[in-house]
Amino acid sequence: MARLVPSEKKVNVAGSPHHHLRQRQQQIEEHIARLIQSCPNMSSLRQVHAHLLKLPSISSSVYFLSKIIGYCASSPSGDMAYARRIFSQIPHPNVFSWNSMIRGCSKLQNLSRESISLYKRMLQSGSASPNSFTIAFALKACSLVSGLWEGSQIHAHVYRFGLDSSPFVQTGLLNLYAKCERIDSARSIFDESPGKNLVSWSAMIGGYARVGMVNEALDLFREMQENGIDPDEVTMVSVISACARAGALSLGRWLHALIDRNGIEQDMELTTALIDMYAKCGSIGIARKLFDEMPQRDTKAWSSMIVGLAIHGLVEDALQLFSQMRESKVKPNEVTFVGLLSACAHRGLVSEGRRFWSTMRELGIEPYMEHYGCMVDLLCRAGLIEEAHSFVNAMPVPPNPVIWRTLLVGCKNRRMLAKGEAIARQLLELEPRNAENYVVLSNLYAMSSQWEKVAGLRKTMRDGGVRAAAGLSCVEIAGRLHQFAAGGGGGEAHPEMEGIRAVLKEVAERVRLAGHRPATAAVLHDVGEEEKEMALCEHSERLAIAYGMMKTAPPVAIRVVKNLRVCVDCHEVTKIISREFDREIVVRDRVRFHRFVGGVCSCGDFW
Repeated sequence: MARLVPSEKKVNVAGSPHHHLRQRQQQIEEHIARLIQSCPNMSSLRQVHAHLLKLPSISSSVYFLSKIIGYCASSPSGDMAYARRIFSQIPHPNVFSWNSMIRGCSKLQNLSRESISLYKRMLQSGSASPNSFTIAFALKACSLVSGLWEGSQIHAHVYRFGLDSSPFVQTGLLNLYAKCERIDSARSIFDESPGKNLVSWSAMIGGYARVGMVNEALDLFREMQENGIDPDEVTMVSVISACARAGALSLGRWLHALIDRNGIEQDMELTTALIDMYAKCGSIGIARKLFDEMPQRDTKAWSSMIVGLAIHGLVEDALQLFSQMRESKVKPNEVTFVGLLSACAHRGLVSEGRRFWSTMRELGIEPYMEHYGCMVDLLCRAGLIEEAHSFVNAMPVPPNPVIWRTLLVGCKNRRMLAKGEAIARQLLELEPRNAENYVVLSNLYAMSSQWEKVAGLRKTMRDGGVRAAAGLSCVEIAGRLHQFAAGGGGGEAHPEMEGIRAVLKEVAERVRLAGHRPATAAVLHDVGEEEKEMALCEHSERLAIAYGMMKTAPPVAIRVVKNLRVCVDCHEVTKIISREFDREIVVRDRVRFHRFVGGVCSCGDFW
């Protein structure tokens, strides 16, 4: 009997009925997989699934069920509720099924926590081991909810499963730490990544922008270009956001020109970022022009423009734009109403503010703490302290320190000592170490000639080691941001501080001759009047303005960004500087813009 040679055996096996059956099964699987992937929407997918249910050998296949889950998770028209129902029918899901579910939930803010829970269930089930995609999707979910603790645990799993060399995992970790503002950790991962891609560069630049490290963000952007990495829309949004945060207008303009020069597509998100940047850098006219030229506008674009108009004090324009938004059938969101309520507060429009509050509730938008703060601010500015206090007491959530402090400032402005003291007690229970609270209460005591209580507050601060937060101001000169702290301190002194103080001396003399008398009551230090005047002269915005005067000449505007509210004395002095030195000065404090021209401020002294 002749023996089968290996080649003959292979031929016989290939020609066997079992082989043909497997081949046919593979063809069916590939056909159905293509059919699922080609579905244009969920309605078509449901029809395909309904046909599969008629085939018992296929309907329970983990392979096909996983393909359906994958479609639900990745398609723009996907349905995670449908995916969840199918996933529950799989007794032992494979890694693709788990990844699809984790990925689908990680794409949605409201399901991000579920994505993290699914990752935990996967580990506990033991039905599949995580791969690099599993980790990347889970890390994305953590970044969406600022889940640093969960993300740190997943970071440990990266080494356990030997996935630390995966570029997907490295980018996921970098994005997590950048979003959670752990910049040192993010930078460490960035520096250790051997093959940095555009996503890595964008995440690191965005992380710097988020924590206000603007010079670092812009330096890294330049380094990215030097390394031959061309920016895309995502990168540009991050860098432009950094400029918006810092008020770096000239850099923002340069980036806008770069976008045009490189032919980068100005999609809705990028155009909205440019609008936000120009508005926050003081060029509200350019912001409005960009907005008006947009072929389509979503809720975010409308809201950014309304907020921009509000912080510039262009209240009528903001309210009119909201009317146009409603006429365009675009649904407002919570940011829209922050802009509207703050606009009303800047002008003292109480009835309009109440109307917007009612409209917001009618639209089913639950107020955030920021909305409550805007309403309290509006009522306090209008002198309706009792109504504001009642509003706070009726809040369904505990008021935060900002709201209590707003009430306290309202009491100070109206010299309501007894009520101010009661509110201060609430505030100091929440924030016993915030010096701003003591400053406001001390000023209230000083206005009421309660000097013993002023002295007592100062002693409490000294004994408790409570120090006032440093006022910080930035001014942009020749594409670089220069930061100043009150008194010229705050780390390394500016190398040109001697020249800055010379300018300040000249300014102080001109301001004195113009008839200004310093408001020394704003200085909470146990020192003499002369020392108090000196402290006011070296408030951070005055240092920044002086540096701007040193380095630029009219008609160039001096643009300053300050981390605190402008004090009464600095506001008055800046008005005088704008008149006496014929300089346009634009100051963005933590509340709004002040544009000083010819001795007048755009806020109308109502801020």
